[in-house]
Amino acid sequence: MSESIQLTTEQQQEVNRQFQTLKRGVVEIVPEEELKNKLAKSVATGEPLKVKLGLDPTAPDIHIGHTVVINKLRQFQDFGHRVQLLIGDFTAQVGDPTGKSETRKQLTPEEVEENAKTYIRQYGKILDMSKTDLVYNSKWLSELKFADVLELAGTITVARMLERDDFEKRYTSGQAISVHEFFYPLMQGYDSVALESDIELGGTDQKFNLLMGRHLQEKFGKPMQVAMTTPLLEGLDGVKKMSKSLNNYIGIDEAPQEMYGKAMSIPDDLMLKYYELTTRATSEELSALESDLEEGTVHPRDAKMRLAYTLVEMYHSKEEAEKAEAHFKTVFQKRSLPTDIPEQAWTGEPTVTIVDLISQFGMVPSKGEGRRMVQQGAVKVNEEKVEDIKAEITPVPGMIVQVGKRKFVKVSE
Repeated sequence: MSESIQLTTEQQQEVNRQFQTLKRGVVEIVPEEELKNKLAKSVATGEPLKVKLGLDPTAPDIHIGHTVVINKLRQFQDFGHRVQLLIGDFTAQVGDPTGKSETRKQLTPEEVEENAKTYIRQYGKILDMSKTDLVYNSKWLSELKFADVLELAGTITVARMLERDDFEKRYTSGQAISVHEFFYPLMQGYDSVALESDIELGGTDQKFNLLMGRHLQEKFGKPMQVAMTTPLLEGLDGVKKMSKSLNNYIGIDEAPQEMYGKAMSIPDDLMLKYYELTTRATSEELSALESDLEEGTVHPRDAKMRLAYTLVEMYHSKEEAEKAEAHFKTVFQKRSLPTDIPEQAWTGEPTVTIVDLISQFGMVPSKGEGRRMVQQGAVKVNEEKVEDIKAEITPVPGMIVQVGKRKFVKVSE
């Protein structure tokens, strides 16, 4: 602790409480002692810390893997600190090259604006927006003159840029790296200069960019921010990072029943990690749950049902969580059909293949996926499996079609 900061016993206890909570579930804090110093100064003066998260709105929606860092921001807010939610409307037009094996497609201002609106609405489900400063980096980056850009570029060497894992791999393999991609970490770092951020959060894949913020703040004579990295959450397959492209995700805008059902497929060995990173469970609650699971006083299925309920309640409501749980118990534990199956009229040919039927009902994203689901025995008509992709079906009112464990359609009159 810095000798210049004198704290009472109560203040010291508060600093320790904040530090231990904020450290939980974090991969790395650079530097850790500096975080303690910043917390101590904040507690002593009553001035909240400015905690930055940069978002490039390059996709229109988010899944719970994205919320790991947002939940950490909410912890900062609960301690009275302010969040700087930075929408990278300028940097998104360049595209973050992190983890990419090729130059990323640049977005139009219109695409950025539309995606940003969705991000703000979804992140508002977790953050207290009254304690959030929403800022756009075009405000200062678009005002830089060419001389300013040259000065910025002069603060770092090409050799240092090539220390980034993705750049280094592309360089050694002979893949193209556009010069403008080198400016992405510089622009993200300059955001911290403009905002005078005290702390910046990001996934482990963002460490280079976060440290660039410290580097540039020092170059511009500003106090250096602390960089905090959060883990990348494995998806429902239990192996790869949660991703929509891998279809191993839980979207925060998904229907309650779908969200609950997906949460019940989380691997048992990842359940505590999901509790820690995607819910607001306290350290005491996590420790108690871990002990109960080890001692066998809580069944893993029951703990997972509590997790599924919690996620639905967080992103929908208590009422929807109760309905989703009742639906799950009815369909999966009692092995009976749900009572609220959506109905659709059949307007196609009188007789149709099973693949065309589930495709036209919108129960699969493509016919290829439909064929795969049929071959895996995941398609039923009136509770009977259909495993022949060429099987012909005559849709009649009252017929119930099921794909997987959670998708049902009843043919209406």
